[in-house]
Amino acid sequence: MAVGSSAGSPDGSTGGTFEGRAFEDGSYDVSARIVDPAPLPEDEEGRVEAALRPKSLAEFPGQPRVREQLSLVLEAARRRGSTPDHILLSGPPGLGKTTLAMIVAAELQAPIRITSGPAIQHAGDLASILSSLAEGEVLFLDEIHRMARPAEEMLYLAMEDFRVDIIVGKGPGATAIPLELAPFTVVGATTRAGLLPAPLRDRFGFTGHLDFYSTDDLRTILRRSAGLLGVDHTNQGLAEIAGRSRGTPRIANRLLRRVRDWAQVHGNHVVDHDAAQAALALFDVDDRGLDRLDRAVLDALCRRFAGGPVGLSTLAVAVGEEPDTVETVAEPFLVREGFMVRTPRGRAAAPLAWEHLGLTPPPGEQWSGGASGQERLPLGEDEAGSGRFGA
Repeated sequence: MAVGSSAGSPDGSTGGTFEGRAFEDGSYDVSARIVDPAPLPEDEEGRVEAALRPKSLAEFPGQPRVREQLSLVLEAARRRGSTPDHILLSGPPGLGKTTLAMIVAAELQAPIRITSGPAIQHAGDLASILSSLAEGEVLFLDEIHRMARPAEEMLYLAMEDFRVDIIVGKGPGATAIPLELAPFTVVGATTRAGLLPAPLRDRFGFTGHLDFYSTDDLRTILRRSAGLLGVDHTNQGLAEIAGRSRGTPRIANRLLRRVRDWAQVHGNHVVDHDAAQAALALFDVDDRGLDRLDRAVLDALCRRFAGGPVGLSTLAVAVGEEPDTVETVAEPFLVREGFMVRTPRGRAAAPLAWEHLGLTPPPGEQWSGGASGQERLPLGEDEAGSGRFGA
C-alpha cells in the first residue's frame, strides 16, 4: 500500500523526471515515464545525481559491450511480448548500475520498484514487495549480495516460478500457502559478485560486468553534464577533470560541480584548464586522481614502513582510518593503477608510489632491483592480514 509520494529516490528528488510512491516496506515504485525532461529544480545539489542520469541506452556512454548485450535482451523480450530474463549488474561503485536499472524500465515502458539488500532483513519484507508487483514491473535490488539468507531463499522460488510460499502457523501444524505472482523482472546490482550464493547467481539470465570508463567516455559524460547544469566550459577543462576522475562517472560529475563552484567564486564562471587545476588542487585531487586518503596510504607505506610489506590493520592505524575504509575505498584504485601491491605478508609500495611521492626507495628493499625485484616479491591475497610490521 502506498503511504506517500516519491520522485524515484529515497530522498524524493529526481528533478521532476520520474513519478512514484513510497511503500510501507521501504521500497519505492518509480514510473519510468519521463514527464518533464527539461526544467531543473532549484535545489541543484539535492537532485543532481538523478538529473544527470541518461534516460535510454542510446544516451548511455561507455560500456559498449554491456550496452549491446542488454539492448539485445530487451528488444527480444519486447518482440516476444514477454518479460525479459532477470538481470544482474556487477562492478565497482559509481559506474552506472542504478542508471542502467532505470533505463531497463524505461526501455520496457514499465514501472520500477527500488529497494536494497540491506533493507530486506526478513522473508516477510520481500514477500510484501513481491506480492504487490504488477505484471511486467521491474524490481531493482541494489547491493543484492547483502540480503538476509531467508529472503534470498524466498527470492530463488519467486525468480524461477513466480510464486512464494507463505508459512501460516508454527510447529507441526504450520502450513505453506503458495501465492502466485505476476511475471516480473529482477535487476540486481552488486559491487561484490563473488559474495552472491551460486543458486541466486544462476537464476539471472543475463549478467553484465561494468568496467572503468576511458578518458574519452568521461569527457563525453562531462560535456553532457555541463550542458544539463548550464556550465560554460572548455574542452581542456573537461579533459583535466576526466583525467583525474579514476575512470568513474560519479566522481567525474562530482569534480565537475566542485570546479564549477571554484569558477563561480574565483574565476570567470568558465570551467577551463586553469580553473580545473586550481579547484582540484584545493580539493586535494592530484594529477593522477589520488586524493588525501590515497596519498596518506602511500606516504605511510613509503616513509613509515620503508615500502612494506605491512598488515592492513597497522596501515589503517597509521593513516587514522578504519581497515574497511582503506581496503574498500583506497586500495582498489591504488592496486589497479600500480601504486601498491597485495602480498601474502601484507601491503607493499610499488616503484610508481615512490616515484609519485618524489622519494627514493631504500637500498636493498624488495623493489630496488626494478623489474627483477618485482618478480621476487610474492604476489597474492593478503589472507593472513599481517606483515613485517604487524597485523
